[in-house]
Formats: sequence, C-alpha cells, structure tokens
Amino acid sequence: MQYKQEFGSDFQLGFELSQHPYLIDKSYRNDDCPSFYFVHSNQFYILWVDYSENTQRENENSLRYTIQCADNEGDVMSPEVYANGGDIVFESEELVFTYFYEAV
Repeated sequence: MQYKQEFGSDFQLGFELSQHPYLIDKSYRNDDCPSFYFVHSNQFYILWVDYSENTQRENENSLRYTIQCADNEGDVMSPEVYANGGDIVFESEELVFTYFYEAV
C-alpha cells in the first residue's frame, strides 16, 4: 500500500481500504497526508485522509477527511489525477457514510 510507504506503516485511515476497491492510492510523501482518487459520474475526486491527531496535521484546523474535485491530466490508460484547486465537496472529522461517492 503506497500510503503506508509514504506516511508510515502505522498510519491509520479510520476505515478498511479493502472495502472500497474504487479508491486508487495516489499518496505522495510531499503532500500533507495520504490521498486516494475515485471517479463518480465521470468526475474525478480526491479523498484526503489526514492524521487522526490534530497535532500531527500540517494545519491543525483542517478536518480529517476531505473530498475535492479533481482533473485527470493523463488519459484512461495512465491517469494523472490532481486537485488543481478544485472545489471541496465534503469535509468531516468522522466518516458518516458507507461509500465515499455518497458524499459527492
């Protein structure tokens, strides 16, 4: 799992990733926290999962889960998904839904 390589094997997502096979791990160490992209109704989204402890977050005022609109700058075979300042469509400290695309 890429997010564990980038953010440590003890990073806890707060949900079971195997129950969400539509989430594609795109975590990168230079980002503030792990990220995953998914597609819903032909729109790309990025799910950012911050640390559970506020004191470990880059911005202590940010919420743990954020879903942001994204663009695919690649193609179908080699997607390159970036937020590019896209609208935030969901923010929460806790997960309140079964599937992430329910939030968008």
